[in-house]
Amino acid sequence: MLLTQNSPLQEIPLAGGQIRLLIKRDDLLHPFVSGNKMRKMKYNLREMRRRGQSKILTFGGAFSNHIAAVAAAGRAENFATVGIIRGERPAGLNPTLRFAEECGMQLRYISRSAYRRKEESDFLESLQKEHGDFYLLPEGGTNCFALQGCAEIIEEIKAEIIPDYYCVCCGTGGTIAGMIQGAEGKSEILGFSALKGDFLEKEVEKLLQNCGKKSYTNWSINSDFHCGGYAEFTPELIDFINKFKAEYGIALDPIYTGKMFFGIFSLLEKGYFEKGSTVVAVHTGGLQGVAGFNERFGNIIEV
Repeated sequence: MLLTQNSPLQEIPLAGGQIRLLIKRDDLLHPFVSGNKMRKMKYNLREMRRRGQSKILTFGGAFSNHIAAVAAAGRAENFATVGIIRGERPAGLNPTLRFAEECGMQLRYISRSAYRRKEESDFLESLQKEHGDFYLLPEGGTNCFALQGCAEIIEEIKAEIIPDYYCVCCGTGGTIAGMIQGAEGKSEILGFSALKGDFLEKEVEKLLQNCGKKSYTNWSINSDFHCGGYAEFTPELIDFINKFKAEYGIALDPIYTGKMFFGIFSLLEKGYFEKGSTVVAVHTGGLQGVAGFNERFGNIIEV
């Protein structure tokens, strides 16, 4: 079964010693089912089996960590997978899509206009007619079952240490929503958005409300480190990721975790974290995307 053990905490030595920084190494949970994607799928897989289903249909872009993780989980747990991919099929598949096909995932490419209908009932009914009975997993894996899995990140950390701050990167908002649920108003939770704009906090509030979960006041999402928006980057970000790997031996990706740690270290320099405090940052994985990134931009991230 997926997610049968906790991920370790690893301390990062910081100059001056005024702040203690630890990393929750969810990137080590599984070699192919990336960190928070594993968390999000745990209870969804249980629900799928409870319903007697054996196929997952989900959505994602051409470089999606989620698509790769669902495909890998299907191969590992012996269930069928269908990936609805935004955009036309490329002439040559990138590493993410090649991996998904190698895992046995059936890929279907649709236009961006059709993709925007992914939550409409008539569109989902057409997919049901085409692909048969399936368990629907939303884009990014974010739903109420995902929150249940991500809440366990907090439980595992608290079993070892009670930090002053939790840090996590944000895309759909599912991981931080689950962590808000798990923390129950204790310690500060700081999210780092990979997306341009300040809409994500409202999305998280909506997700918590729709799942019948209480929202607290101990969390916020910082949108200062998206480096231009989703999948955008700057030379400074790439330089930081490479130096981080060289100094600490921990790989980061340029879409999510790289931006989060870039933000954490920037805030450390500005004195954001109170002296003497303990910060735990969650490494949510996403490293499968580095190969495709390097393929597009010329091996600028050291692996």
